[in-house]
Amino acid sequence: MTRTEGRISVFYDGACPKCVKDRQTYEKLAGKNGAPVCWIDITGRERELKKLGIDPKKALTELHIKDENKQTHSELDAYILLMKRAPILRPFAWVIGLPLTRPLLSRLYHWQVNRRLRISGRI
Repeated sequence: MTRTEGRISVFYDGACPKCVKDRQTYEKLAGKNGAPVCWIDITGRERELKKLGIDPKKALTELHIKDENKQTHSELDAYILLMKRAPILRPFAWVIGLPLTRPLLSRLYHWQVNRRLRISGRI
Protein backbone atom coordinates (compact mmCIF):
# COMPACT_ATOMS: atom_id res chain seq x y z
CA MET A 1 0.00 0.00 0.00
CA THR A 2 1.29 3.41 -0.84
CA ARG A 3 0.73 6.96 0.36
CA THR A 4 -1.19 7.68 -2.82
CA GLU A 5 -4.12 5.63 -1.51
CA GLY A 6 -7.23 7.50 -0.48
CA ARG A 7 -7.64 8.81 3.00
CA ILE A 8 -9.81 6.86 5.41
CA SER A 9 -11.78 8.35 8.30
CA VAL A 10 -11.42 6.61 11.65
CA PHE A 11 -14.12 7.32 14.23
CA TYR A 12 -12.72 6.88 17.72
CA ASP A 13 -13.79 7.64 21.29
CA GLY A 14 -11.77 10.72 22.25
CA ALA A 15 -13.25 10.63 25.78
CA CYS A 16 -11.48 7.31 26.35
CA PRO A 17 -7.85 7.72 27.50
CA LYS A 18 -6.98 4.22 26.22
CA CYS A 19 -8.48 5.00 22.80
CA VAL A 20 -6.47 8.22 22.58
CA LYS A 21 -3.31 6.34 23.59
CA ASP A 22 -4.05 3.63 21.00
CA ARG A 23 -4.39 6.32 18.32
CA GLN A 24 -1.05 7.86 19.32
CA THR A 25 0.62 4.44 19.27
CA TYR A 26 -0.81 3.71 15.83
CA GLU A 27 0.45 7.05 14.50
CA LYS A 28 3.96 6.34 15.83
CA LEU A 29 4.01 2.83 14.38
CA ALA A 30 2.58 3.90 11.01
CA GLY A 31 5.08 6.72 10.72
CA LYS A 32 5.64 8.44 7.40
CA ASN A 33 5.15 5.20 5.46
CA GLY A 34 1.56 4.76 6.64
CA ALA A 35 -1.33 5.65 4.35
CA PRO A 36 -3.21 8.85 5.29
CA VAL A 37 -5.78 8.66 8.08
CA CYS A 38 -8.29 11.28 9.22
CA TRP A 39 -9.09 10.80 12.92
CA ILE A 40 -12.57 11.89 14.05
CA ASP A 41 -13.48 12.08 17.73
CA ILE A 42 -17.07 10.84 18.13
CA THR A 43 -17.59 12.51 21.50
CA GLY A 44 -20.77 14.60 21.37
CA ARG A 45 -21.32 13.96 17.65
CA GLU A 46 -24.35 11.66 17.74
CA ARG A 47 -26.27 13.70 15.16
CA GLU A 48 -23.33 13.73 12.72
CA LEU A 49 -22.80 10.00 13.14
CA LYS A 50 -26.47 9.30 12.36
CA LYS A 51 -26.20 11.42 9.20
CA LEU A 52 -23.26 9.25 8.15
CA GLY A 53 -25.29 6.10 8.78
CA ILE A 54 -23.39 5.10 11.92
CA ASP A 55 -25.30 4.16 15.06
CA PRO A 56 -23.80 6.32 17.87
CA LYS A 57 -24.04 3.47 20.43
CA LYS A 58 -22.26 1.09 18.06
CA ALA A 59 -19.65 3.78 17.37
CA LEU A 60 -18.97 3.84 21.10
CA THR A 61 -18.59 0.07 21.35
CA GLU A 62 -16.87 -0.69 18.02
CA LEU A 63 -14.25 1.04 15.93
CA HIS A 64 -15.76 2.42 12.70
CA ILE A 65 -13.97 3.47 9.53
CA LYS A 66 -15.24 5.08 6.34
CA ASP A 67 -12.93 4.08 3.50
CA GLU A 68 -12.05 6.11 0.42
CA ASN A 69 -15.17 4.70 -1.29
CA LYS A 70 -17.40 5.90 1.60
CA GLN A 71 -18.06 2.31 2.73
CA THR A 72 -18.32 1.79 6.48
CA HIS A 73 -16.30 -0.94 8.20
CA SER A 74 -16.66 -1.77 11.89
CA GLU A 75 -15.20 -3.88 14.66
CA LEU A 76 -12.37 -6.19 13.55
CA ASP A 77 -12.91 -5.40 9.85
CA ALA A 78 -12.10 -1.79 10.74
CA TYR A 79 -8.96 -2.78 12.68
CA ILE A 80 -7.79 -4.98 9.81
CA LEU A 81 -8.29 -2.16 7.29
CA LEU A 82 -6.45 0.29 9.54
CA MET A 83 -3.55 -2.05 10.26
CA LYS A 84 -3.07 -2.89 6.59
CA ARG A 85 -2.28 0.78 5.98
CA ALA A 86 0.78 0.70 8.25
CA PRO A 87 3.56 -1.53 6.91
CA ILE A 88 4.74 -2.64 10.35
CA LEU A 89 1.19 -3.67 11.38
CA ARG A 90 0.25 -5.66 8.26
CA PRO A 91 1.24 -9.03 9.78
CA PHE A 92 -1.07 -8.33 12.74
CA ALA A 93 -3.93 -7.55 10.33
CA TRP A 94 -3.37 -10.93 8.73
CA VAL A 95 -3.38 -12.73 12.11
CA ILE A 96 -6.56 -10.94 13.22
CA GLY A 97 -8.31 -12.10 10.06
CA LEU A 98 -7.54 -15.80 10.55
CA PRO A 99 -10.67 -17.96 10.98
CA LEU A 100 -9.61 -19.28 14.40
CA THR A 101 -8.24 -16.01 15.73
CA ARG A 102 -11.01 -13.68 14.61
CA PRO A 103 -13.94 -14.97 16.76
CA LEU A 104 -11.78 -15.16 19.88
CA LEU A 105 -10.44 -11.63 19.40
CA SER A 106 -13.94 -10.35 18.67
CA ARG A 107 -15.27 -11.71 21.97
CA LEU A 108 -12.27 -10.39 23.89
CA TYR A 109 -12.58 -6.98 22.20
CA HIS A 110 -16.29 -6.61 23.04
CA TRP A 111 -15.76 -7.80 26.61
CA GLN A 112 -12.96 -5.26 27.13
CA VAL A 113 -14.86 -2.33 25.56
CA ASN A 114 -18.08 -3.04 27.46
CA ARG A 115 -16.12 -3.42 30.70
CA ARG A 116 -14.37 -0.07 30.12
CA LEU A 117 -17.68 1.68 29.36
CA ARG A 118 -19.40 0.16 32.42
CA ILE A 119 -16.55 1.14 34.74
CA SER A 120 -16.59 4.71 33.41
CA GLY A 121 -20.41 4.83 33.73
CA ARG A 122 -20.93 5.46 30.02
CA ILE A 123 -23.26 2.47 29.48
